[in-house]
Amino acid sequence: MLNIARTLPRSAVNGPGERFVVWVQGCSIRCPGCWNPDTWSHRSKVTVSAADLVSSIIRTSGIEGVTLTGGEPFEQAFELALVASSVREAGLSVMAYTGYELEELTAAAQRSLLRLCDIVVAGRYRQRERTLALAWRGSSNQRVYFLNERYGPASMPDRAECEVHIAADGSVTLTGFPPSALVE
Repeated sequence: MLNIARTLPRSAVNGPGERFVVWVQGCSIRCPGCWNPDTWSHRSKVTVSAADLVSSIIRTSGIEGVTLTGGEPFEQAFELALVASSVREAGLSVMAYTGYELEELTAAAQRSLLRLCDIVVAGRYRQRERTLALAWRGSSNQRVYFLNERYGPASMPDRAECEVHIAADGSVTLTGFPPSALVE
């Protein structure tokens, strides 16, 4: 079972095209200044099977892929590799954010998930290096890796972007990389 913080069925700022976004629950890295500190705890928030998550993703029409973020996706690599494999079989792409450097992902399940990703944004968030000048990254030390021929640098926007989603119940989700003034 996966421990999920939340999902967003459609986003245009969490990777190329319209994407289903999955925020996993649990992160041991806990970067100071992290945008999602509510996802650090490993306590169960929403548990879902890989098959049920895949079903939700595939039922979402018109998306290009799924983005795995968190929390730390590579701490749930075995289950997320099952999701990524099924999503790719359905013709969708997979993008993941990780606070780890690629060379730190050495466990078999982590390597398996990494092989299923089209794009990975890697590196710890460093608050002193925060930037809005770089697409898909929160700090300038983070790197975007294109792991196959599906995407390349031309897939990236010119700068960081953000979205505001307002649900029917009035709850607000701010995603992407918002300027400080918008957050305030």
